[in-house]
Amino acid sequence: MKEPPADLRIAHLLHTPQHVETVARMIYDEFWVGVQGGLTLDFLVQHLRGTGDFERVPLSLVALSGGQAIATVNLIDNDDAKRKHLHPWLAAMVVQERWRGHGIGSRLVTSLRPECPGSIELPSWLDGDLIALTGPGVALAAIQQAREEETL
Repeated sequence: MKEPPADLRIAHLLHTPQHVETVARMIYDEFWVGVQGGLTLDFLVQHLRGTGDFERVPLSLVALSGGQAIATVNLIDNDDAKRKHLHPWLAAMVVQERWRGHGIGSRLVTSLRPECPGSIELPSWLDGDLIALTGPGVALAAIQQAREEETL
């Protein structure tokens, strides 16, 4: 794994509102471009502007380097109708392509855990360092198996 930028800083999007549009664009481009009936960029901007309370979801963290947003992770109530009992829910983690493989996603997840209002239970094996060692395919396969067995 490559080193993250030396000036990497993780912040609440609430404290860095100048990055709302950039973060919304990152999420939109990664997950919603070309999705018929999907979320719009305008909706995402408004939704992210609603991350104004540390005691409830939605909650959004942003990774910054050189004064620019380079990654994000979000905590939402839930977006899976089959698993409504699982909440809050980690969602929309995006790391700009040039920064993938630098451990930034792991840092975001690690930073998000103590910020979670109430409790959030993530499987102990869902650790950024482990995923970096095994690769995301192994982690995704384990998550899929856990879902099939209804243990996640």
